[in-house]
Amino acid sequence: MTHSSSPSSASPVPVALSLGSNINRYQHITHALDALSDAFGALVCSPVYESESVGFDGSNFLNSVVLITTTLGLDDIGPILKQIEDDNGRDRNGPKFGPRTLDIDVLTYGDLVGEHHGIELPRRETGRNAFVLKPMADILPDTRMPGSDLTYAQLWANYPKEKQKLWAVPFEWRGRVLS
Repeated sequence: MTHSSSPSSASPVPVALSLGSNINRYQHITHALDALSDAFGALVCSPVYESESVGFDGSNFLNSVVLITTTLGLDDIGPILKQIEDDNGRDRNGPKFGPRTLDIDVLTYGDLVGEHHGIELPRRETGRNAFVLKPMADILPDTRMPGSDLTYAQLWANYPKEKQKLWAVPFEWRGRVLS
């Protein structure tokens, strides 16, 4: 299903974002949380996990999922996220799978399913990668993944844990212990 526009209204929409970094990881995840809070207000943050890189040989990543609520459409959120990545030294000339100072991806936008503004929703990696699915199950356990009959907790319970290893790491942000 392809839609030509995403909703933009006075009604707030929950948006799940994945954060990942494997270069100066703690610094860039902290800066991302600060910038997202400044741009969107209150954040619901998952624990921060460390995982091996996927798709290339590289340093381990720190990953987290953040839930924001916004009245902005996808076409308005994208440039904000790209600016946060750029402010954190994101190099867009490297390979698709390679080291990242910061990567922020939209995982879900409300309950939209399909391609919207060039973004596939929910993002494919949401149900495929432990470093996305586990944090989603942490913050939205009883929520059904858009386009699925299963909740994030059910999807995580069914996930083959040996496929990708991840582990929570100590992380504090603005005096809050996230993990």
